[in-house]
Amino acid sequence: MNFCSACAHPVHLTIPHGDNRPRHVCTHCGMIHYQNPKMVLGTIPVWDEDGDMRILLCRRAIEPRRGFWTLPAGFMENNETTAEAAMRETIEEAGAHIEIHELFSLLNVPHVHQVHMFYRATLLDLDYEAGVETLEIKMFAPADIPWEEIAFQTVSNTLTFFLDDHAARKRDGTYQLHTMDILKPMPTPPESIPAG
Repeated sequence: MNFCSACAHPVHLTIPHGDNRPRHVCTHCGMIHYQNPKMVLGTIPVWDEDGDMRILLCRRAIEPRRGFWTLPAGFMENNETTAEAAMRETIEEAGAHIEIHELFSLLNVPHVHQVHMFYRATLLDLDYEAGVETLEIKMFAPADIPWEEIAFQTVSNTLTFFLDDHAARKRDGTYQLHTMDILKPMPTPPESIPAG
């Protein structure tokens, strides 16, 4: 941040009186600009017909990680709940009609100032369509998930948690709420996977 959003004068990174960490402080009006983590909300959309369970994944049409697979997710907007954000992102990225269930995973990603949250969801039909941020949509059986082409560590961890709980549920287990701190970035290959 270079300039104050209130008076357009320069800001300096300093620790304000009574605070304990650097903030952008306006040199003119004194306004302190607080920056907080961004919330990323998404779903795990599942179609289960006679025990043949499939998970909907989206192939990213945008950077970062263009061409890689992800669960439908994106940044939360003002004036919406976390569940509303997860449902909206699922509609925007996959055009999917879902019934949203409980919060399933909460992953802290402090090195990029984000918190990722995923809700379990059931697809109500197979009438879905790629949005502008999605190259293609595909339903994957657990054995066919392209693990080496998953876009983000939060997604691969959420999918692993989900598949473990889904298997346990067949043995009278339940879906749990999973939390995790991801303290190091996922290695990024030199180039994105080409579309096509």
